[in-house]
This record gives sequence, structure tokens and C-alpha cells, in this order.
Amino acid sequence: MSRIDIVEAFELYRQRMFYIGYSITNDWHLAEDIVQESFIKAFNKIDTIEDNSKLGAWLSSITTRTAIDFIRRERKRKGLPLEAEMLDILGKHTDQNVEAEVETVMLQEQVQFAIQEMNDHYRDVLMLKVNQSLNEQEIASVLGLNVSTVKVRVHRGRKQLKLLLHDQLTA
Repeated sequence: MSRIDIVEAFELYRQRMFYIGYSITNDWHLAEDIVQESFIKAFNKIDTIEDNSKLGAWLSSITTRTAIDFIRRERKRKGLPLEAEMLDILGKHTDQNVEAEVETVMLQEQVQFAIQEMNDHYRDVLMLKVNQSLNEQEIASVLGLNVSTVKVRVHRGRKQLKLLLHDQLTA
């Protein structure tokens, strides 16, 4: 790819990459960092892509994995932060059962944490399924896989997730 092609790819895919990063991190600033890091990684490995028609899926895959790596580093440094937005939401919804909302948030965090602990194959498809609400066809396109492979990984990933959550909740 030439320099012009790379600039065009940046303009064409940065918005999608930003949303992927944001959907995984729920942080605008971190999502911007993820897009930049992903393009740096892609630029350094641009000579490895053989089919330019798969550039969008390739960049999406790099972005997803970069976002997951960012989450891992953040959790190792800070633990599991309770975001200010969550506190605001809990404070504003006083007509609802706050205890139930807190339990829901805690369960969502446990699910996200359990997904992070999973094998790469299952984690990637579940992150796209859960966080971005993509269907199997879209996931297959993003990760460059067959739809049947995605379906198998989602099924096996859910089974593994169920076991991980059961172990966490009974511990």
C-alpha cells in the first residue's frame, strides 16, 4: 500500500475502529488511543496483508485485540473500576430498586471479567457478540472466519463462560 492508500484507509475505517474500541472499553479517550495504536500496528504489518478487500476486517480484528490488551493492562494496574457514569445512573434512578441495579452491574462486570479470562478464539467472538451486538455473519466478517466456525465458537464460548461464572459465583 502506498502512503495515500494508508491515509484513505485511515479515513475510511477510523470511525468503525473507534466504535469497536469504545464498545469494549466504554471510554472515549481510551478508544482514541486504541485506534491510534491499532493503526500503528497495522502500518508496521501492512506488508503482510495479501488481499486489500479484507483490510476492514483485518483492521477490526487488530482493533478488537488491541482494546482487549488495553483492558487487561488497565485491570492489572487499577483493578476493576466503577465508572462515574454508573454511579450517576444509580443515583438518578431512585424510583427503581438500587440493590437490583447494583447486582446487575456486578454481574455484568463478572461476565466481562470471565470473558477476558477465556481462550482467544472464544473471547474474541463473545466480545463482539456481547459488547457490539454483532450477529454471527458480522463477526465472521470482522474476524475473517467462516460463519459455521463463529457459531461453534459462540456455542463453546457460552458453555465455557457458564462454567467460569458458576465457579466465580460458588467460590
